[in-house]
Amino acid sequence: MRAPALYTAAGSLLLTTLAAAPAGGAPAAPGVAESHGTALAAARAGTAGIRFGACPEVEDLPDDVQCGTVSVPLDYAHPDGKQIKLTVSRVRATHRDPHNSKRRVPRQGALVYNPGGPGASGMYFPLIGALPEWKGLAAAYDLVGYAPRGVGRSAPLSCKDPKQFFHAPTQAPTHPSASYKRERVAQAKAYARGCARRTGAALRHYTSLNNARDLDVLRAALGEPRLTFMGASYGTYFGALYATLFPSHVRRMVFDAAVNPDPEQVWYRNNLDQSAAFEDRWADFREWAARHDDVYGLGDTAQKVLRSYEKAAARLAAEPAGGKVGPGQLQGAFLSVGYYDDFWPHRAQALSAYLKGDPNPLIQQAGPHQEAAKEAENSNAVYTAVECNDASWPTDWKVWDRDNTRLARVAPFETWDNVWMNLPCAYWPMARQEPLDVRTGPGEVPATLILAAERDAAAPYEGALELHRRLSGSVLVTERDAGTHGIAGGPNPCVNGYLDAYLLEGRLPVRRAACAPHPEPKPRVASRTGAAEGKARAEGTTAAEGKASSEGKARAEGKAASDDTAAAAPGR
Repeated sequence: MRAPALYTAAGSLLLTTLAAAPAGGAPAAPGVAESHGTALAAARAGTAGIRFGACPEVEDLPDDVQCGTVSVPLDYAHPDGKQIKLTVSRVRATHRDPHNSKRRVPRQGALVYNPGGPGASGMYFPLIGALPEWKGLAAAYDLVGYAPRGVGRSAPLSCKDPKQFFHAPTQAPTHPSASYKRERVAQAKAYARGCARRTGAALRHYTSLNNARDLDVLRAALGEPRLTFMGASYGTYFGALYATLFPSHVRRMVFDAAVNPDPEQVWYRNNLDQSAAFEDRWADFREWAARHDDVYGLGDTAQKVLRSYEKAAARLAAEPAGGKVGPGQLQGAFLSVGYYDDFWPHRAQALSAYLKGDPNPLIQQAGPHQEAAKEAENSNAVYTAVECNDASWPTDWKVWDRDNTRLARVAPFETWDNVWMNLPCAYWPMARQEPLDVRTGPGEVPATLILAAERDAAAPYEGALELHRRLSGSVLVTERDAGTHGIAGGPNPCVNGYLDAYLLEGRLPVRRAACAPHPEPKPRVASRTGAAEGKARAEGTTAAEGKASSEGKARAEGKAASDDTAAAAPGR
């Protein structure tokens, strides 16, 4: 891959367009009532604990995983009011040293994980202890996952009938017409109304600040005096809120693929930055495919690969593959190559096969999976509610149209789909919060670890730099010239060495460290059928079966319930 271009043409353009976005006012301090409510709820949870037992069948978890619930207030300003239950999963520390079978590893407590979203569940996280890269941590820690408020069975949110959630085939114009824009504006308004209609006044309590407060109640319920936490992607944002709100409750925190916490960035500007970054990562994939033209035949330059992709999109617009894969589904499937390079061989093979007359791999990889509709709709609803509630958004469509029309000239791949994902926030019926100013002073929290890939598109690298500036004593470890979204416990032993040294021994570099990139994926025809991959991505069966594969890791970390969800929620 080429060297990172942190100041691309798209990035330069943003310097001018972002000035048009509303600043959202001065950052707000957390309310006294909410602080008192959190302390009261945590005290109650500490007394009650969590009654772990067999997991309900609906969770689809193996027998060695235990499940329970923890009660939290819907509204922390009224802790004696309505309570909601968050589902929690756990695998106890194994105490087995993966390098010395005769050594018993002492337990260090619970390691709580959040995979991001907003809207992703961490219930599968404890399964990750079966993977080789995680066995050392699984020996010392109880691995604890949970479904945040609104997700799964944790007071679930819904904004529309899941049966109506997947629309296929759809278009994905990179330069949409005025009539298409009017249609999408109408859909965004209807979606925002649906969120309010189906949830009512409770909708306003699904926020990042409440996610951070819930985390402290969970800490107390687990019997942990101080929290050991790993957050990925969006999980880094409310993890940073947690460090700001509860600095004395922090033991160790890992921020993997950090979201920019600057109140001026949350969330409108972050999404503009993200769309620009996806353009660079899309180019990385095309350059890789061009280097392997002998395998895929998509073209021997990035531009030729783009023309192959555009040829497929035009053909799908005229005649959707299998009647359900149009340009929108194609774009959704290829958005995943911007998140994880594990997908590069599979997507390249599917595109190649389609252009050579075999649509089946593309149908299997890009087609909507109705069995995942309920989970995908729920994830989308939580994503929308949290981001819309968290901060001010432009309420004038002209601002969105102007900023993104300019951006799409240099970053067309994801710009408009990102707009349609977030546009309900322009018409949100609830009051918006002011983002908290994430910041800790010297000695307020123990040293924390930030992990970042330099070319991450979903969480651009500037976010890691900004979080590093704001958290005093933090250490930043960068995987150079790489772009996988979330690098903890992945294929890079250098990154994993820093992770294990921190979580197992409390050791960190002085301020910053860098790792060489992990190897690029090797070109290959998919080693498994596209149908099997599609089913695994939709249902997460690979992790549930305990297979030590990259898809198992993704599911265990809750990174992608389905390709359709990833396409619908490019935010984090």
